Amino acid sequence: MIKLDTGKGAITISSGVVANITGNAATNCFGVKGMAFRSMTDGLVHLLRKEAMSKGVQVTYNEDGTLSIRLHIIVEHGVNITAACRSIMSEVRYKVNKYTGAEVKSVDVCVDSIVL
Repeated sequence: MIKLDTGKGAITISSGVVANITGNAATNCFGVKGMAFRSMTDGLVHLLRKEAMSKGVQVTYNEDGTLSIRLHIIVEHGVNITAACRSIMSEVRYKVNKYTGAEVKSVDVCVDSIVL
């Protein structure tokens, strides 16, 4: 949980909120088909629905008060993966900072699959 102290009190933001913001920011980028989740039972990568996209995001709170975010995505065939990942990193960093006020230290993007 993120804890922000203001002059009028403290605000706490759960990791689920940060995961939802991250998922929405990533799926709105060009070339991203959706968030991915690797099943533990069969080892296959599954495309997540909008309601469950936070399963493809892992948020870590660092000791210095910053966030480290790791997300798993599925991209469309023919998309420049490097450009798409840079766009996602920039968008996620901006949106999380804008909506929560927390500083994002790192954004790691894992491309789990490519679909036609």
